[in-house]
Amino acid sequence: MSDNNLMEKLVSLCKRRGFIFPGSEIYGGLANSWDYGPLGVELKNNIKKLWWKKFVQQRDDMVGIDAALMMNPKVWQASGHISNFSDPLIECKKCHTRFRADTFDQKQCPNCKGTEFTAAKEFNLMFKTFMGPAEEEANIVYFRPETAQAMFVDFPQVLETSRQRIPFGIAQIGKAFRNEITPGNFIFRTREFEQMEIEYFIQEKDWQKYFEYWLEEMKTWLSDIGVDSSKLHYVDIPDNERAHYSKRTVDIEFDYPFGQRELYGIAYRTNYDLSQHQNASKQDLEYRDPENGEKFLPHVIEPTFGVDRTFLAVLLSAYTEIEGGRSTTTEAIKESEVVLKLDKKIAPVKIAVLPLSKKDEVSIPARELANKLRKNWYVQYDETGSIGKRYRRQDEIGTPYCVTYDFDSLEDGKVTVRDRDTMLQERVALADLEKYFKERLED
Repeated sequence: MSDNNLMEKLVSLCKRRGFIFPGSEIYGGLANSWDYGPLGVELKNNIKKLWWKKFVQQRDDMVGIDAALMMNPKVWQASGHISNFSDPLIECKKCHTRFRADTFDQKQCPNCKGTEFTAAKEFNLMFKTFMGPAEEEANIVYFRPETAQAMFVDFPQVLETSRQRIPFGIAQIGKAFRNEITPGNFIFRTREFEQMEIEYFIQEKDWQKYFEYWLEEMKTWLSDIGVDSSKLHYVDIPDNERAHYSKRTVDIEFDYPFGQRELYGIAYRTNYDLSQHQNASKQDLEYRDPENGEKFLPHVIEPTFGVDRTFLAVLLSAYTEIEGGRSTTTEAIKESEVVLKLDKKIAPVKIAVLPLSKKDEVSIPARELANKLRKNWYVQYDETGSIGKRYRRQDEIGTPYCVTYDFDSLEDGKVTVRDRDTMLQERVALADLEKYFKERLED
């Protein structure tokens, strides 16, 4: 299967099964706008919940915040975003389509075949709006282009209220907005996206130790959620390509169907941000060591995880086509079958309950079973079509377990549980079913 074909199939699957839809589709859509559907929002939320549990709840050196999308514009002046957060822009003189100059190496415009372009000029990527009724210069605010700055600006309040000691981190999951010149490749590059980010505050002398530590934590996380390790690359960014605030940056890149591109990043930001905000706000942002009374501006290691890119990498890693299908019943399946081999911890639907008959004596207790299991897991109840087709529907959305309630269940008090990956089927007593799934679906 070619890479382009894989991407087309994945986009089709996402729309057909309710993972991701084009935004505003009934009005012709909005360029590069995507909505997460019923299954997509479950998968996305499971990724975020697992990340929060691993990096915040299970640690005593981490606290979280949820900051506002719009901040005082002085924040962005101090951080350098107003003057520096830009990409070089060129424009086709014939059709006026715009492109990023640093990624455009074609002699012809791909839109109209024009050959004349404007000189490159810097284009600020922040979305600008106005606060209040008057659209005046004094009322300009920006939608945040990253989640990081709130963690620096809130550093003194977090330090005071959480009573943390260096080293410690602040974590946040939230939306960011960038007016990208050339978004594309499905959800890889969008103007509205979500980040899971950590600012880990340290002493300068310890930066190399904690940089390596957090890089290993990111590798472990990728393994935990089932991202294909053979498609990962760890790229040290050279001096002349790093952001101005970074002393070392490693990009974790993934082999997408459209090429090797960034998935995550980790940067040593020194004490640049706290220094900038201390100078601009005239507020004391230094940390006082309770042991020796020493005051200093903490340095920062920043691991950044894109939620949408995680979603895409997880789906690409899980997407499997089995030629000839998988026959688990007497039905003959000749065409290829799609199986999403999602890690059980993040699969949107954990269990599907499939009654073997629509007759009340089977369907009613099967529905009661589904409702009972829903107290702990996201469960689908499906009684439409043959059992083979229902298995295939669940395989295609990554459901780890299917439970078949049949006429024998009325006699022996057992159901058949089918494992998505091994396709093994075993009879499990209804009384033992919750324990059975807790052992397999929960850490």
